[in-house]
Amino acid sequence: MATLSDIGVAAAINILSACIFLIAFAILRIQPVNDRVYFPKWYLKGLRSSPLHSGTIVNKVVNLDFRAYLKFLNWMPAALQMPEPELIDHAGLDSAVYLRIYLIGLKIFVPIAFIAFSVMVPVNWTNHTLERTNLTYSDLDKLSISNIPLGSQRFWTHLVMAYIFTFWTCYVLKREYEIVASMRLHFLASVGRRPDQFTVLVRNVPPDSDESVSELVEHFFMVNHQDHYLTHQVVYNANKLTKLVNEKKKKQNWLDYYQLKYTRNQSKRPTSKTGFLGLCGKTVDAIDFNNSEIERLSKEISDERTKIVGSTKYIMPAAFVSFRTRWAAAVCAQTQQARNPTLWLTEWAPEPRDVYWDNLAIPYVSLSIRRLIVAVAFFFLTFFFMIPIAFVQSLANIEGIEKALPFLKSLIETKAVKSFIQGFLPGIALKIFLIFLPSILMQMSKFEGFSSISALERRSATRYYIFQFVNVFLGSIITGTAFQQLNNFMHQSANEIPKTVGVSIPMKATFFITYIMVDGWAGVAGEILRLKPLIFFHLKNFFLVKTEKDREEAMDPGSLGFNTGEPQIQLYFLLGLVYAVVSPILLPFIIVFFGLAYVVYRHQIINVYNQEYESAAAFWPDVHGRIITALIVSQLLLMGLLSTKGASHSTPLLIILPILTIWFRFFCKGRYEPAFVRYPLQETVRKDTLERTREPNFNLKEYLQSAYIHPVFKGEEDSDSDAASEDWELEPSLVPTKRHSRFNTPLPSKRSGSSPPLLSDFDATTRV
Repeated sequence: MATLSDIGVAAAINILSACIFLIAFAILRIQPVNDRVYFPKWYLKGLRSSPLHSGTIVNKVVNLDFRAYLKFLNWMPAALQMPEPELIDHAGLDSAVYLRIYLIGLKIFVPIAFIAFSVMVPVNWTNHTLERTNLTYSDLDKLSISNIPLGSQRFWTHLVMAYIFTFWTCYVLKREYEIVASMRLHFLASVGRRPDQFTVLVRNVPPDSDESVSELVEHFFMVNHQDHYLTHQVVYNANKLTKLVNEKKKKQNWLDYYQLKYTRNQSKRPTSKTGFLGLCGKTVDAIDFNNSEIERLSKEISDERTKIVGSTKYIMPAAFVSFRTRWAAAVCAQTQQARNPTLWLTEWAPEPRDVYWDNLAIPYVSLSIRRLIVAVAFFFLTFFFMIPIAFVQSLANIEGIEKALPFLKSLIETKAVKSFIQGFLPGIALKIFLIFLPSILMQMSKFEGFSSISALERRSATRYYIFQFVNVFLGSIITGTAFQQLNNFMHQSANEIPKTVGVSIPMKATFFITYIMVDGWAGVAGEILRLKPLIFFHLKNFFLVKTEKDREEAMDPGSLGFNTGEPQIQLYFLLGLVYAVVSPILLPFIIVFFGLAYVVYRHQIINVYNQEYESAAAFWPDVHGRIITALIVSQLLLMGLLSTKGASHSTPLLIILPILTIWFRFFCKGRYEPAFVRYPLQETVRKDTLERTREPNFNLKEYLQSAYIHPVFKGEEDSDSDAASEDWELEPSLVPTKRHSRFNTPLPSKRSGSSPPLLSDFDATTRV
């Protein structure tokens, strides 16, 4: 068991690591040569110029102004100065609301920590229960509930504190939900014109032997939204074309690299191997080989583009349909379109940046099967991934290392090394094993078929949180693999499970303290250093950069990474709420994490990250729900723990807490969540009216017509951009309609040239 000195060593190591990272960042960020690494957002906005253009050669690389080094920590107050409304304009609502999650952590845990250390710590410390037992314990355990004797009346203190902490947490959550919902509605009302405000994504368009998908979509919406339909863009399966374009881009990058290399040393032509990663295969002239590969790919790209544009088999039963007003789009997105509820499915279209184009080519009927497969795969991943984690953590302790490496026993038994292993190594071992998990979960979400990047990240975040709850939280509390835990729980009665987990919680406080310091303190400080982007930028700058455009492309601003960052935050909420009553000593470490992370990520959002999309804080209900879940888990585990302490009389009073918390969750869901699911028609009418007044002659159709064309057809990623754009502007060849009846089209079709229908035909439109 880790002692107080072990925790001190771990704290010293992590504080030292965090300070080194922060000082290194503060020095590196003021060097002119690193300006694009630490301020890429301002370059992308065109509001910052490179300091490399002026001054001597030395001044272009190193900052010789010693006054700047005296103010090397001024980035911290600067990160806090930008007001929230300005931050929303600068970085978007998603970024601003993401930062509020850290503020919620401070709002919840700072008052709780103050009360806990004022009331609960003295109540726990003034007992002598652990001193009278033969158990091995540390000074930290004397601050926890473990130091209270069985059946003591002092447990009433913990019961009262559980109520106070629950009510305070719910108050903060309600207040924040109200604020964020208001921020979202205000943002949607004030944000400028965007294509997604007028557009819905239509899925599962039924097949028709007489009409193409494009004609069918046009006719359907001209009938059912005849006064509001404006235009549409069918979805094409361009996945193969996208792969070819990306492959050509990689070959072009290699060609640029080898040409630059040859320019610097013309005495020898560069060579490469044609095998895997250039490590094996035939040796060829690198420039000639890549030139021939680019020519081959250009021909394949041209052929594939011709196939897509000229054949209807590449058209998917889906389309982006745009309307004349936001009101019409909101009505269409939030209503059932056909008698059969599985056809003509409509939802709000993601903004163009947010569309995950690869998944739009997946047939809608296969999505349910895909999600079942992923659910089964995630179950096995969750309950078997703990086996290697448990193995590594078994080695990352004194007994495990001495058994594996007996010749190091004398070194390991020294006080400094022993403290390092017990206070630091288990946390870092767990952190290393979790590095690859987000990529695995993101691939699972992509396989499921979600149509937007934001939806992919939200689903991946949900699974990451579940995984951490089972394997990091429960897996660290209870010995054995997660599958063994599941087996044990299945053979226990439901009321025994909280007891089993609850009795183990106080003993694991020291482990979670080290984990918070490794993952939360040093990890957050390492994030601001941006070591990987720094190294890659300078490598690209040295080998590949020839122009200013190349230098801009070498920048890697990154993004928030909601799928990994938010579940990490939620784990700290869980630990804080669980240990607030059980072992309050954990709370200061969590408060330091929330405070440090808030400053660091505010700086990164202002100066570094370039948001990939804007969902207007659509993730907030998930955040709120997970904090509520953590609160309920903490209440159930406290109930189980107190039942093992001879305080079973408190169970009837404690059981009220989860009931009230669940009621609170349903209240917030009914009161505030609609703002994140639906768009009020009142708001759409107001915004449409204002826009018509300000810009009565705006050509909306021209604005929307190309908004949802697949990026690969816009020529942005291919050198043949002009030809690609010209080809795409031509209407694809469509199968002319063979339908003789005209009840589907009450107005002339611009594609089929249908004549106006007879009056009697209007009566049949209800059959569509």
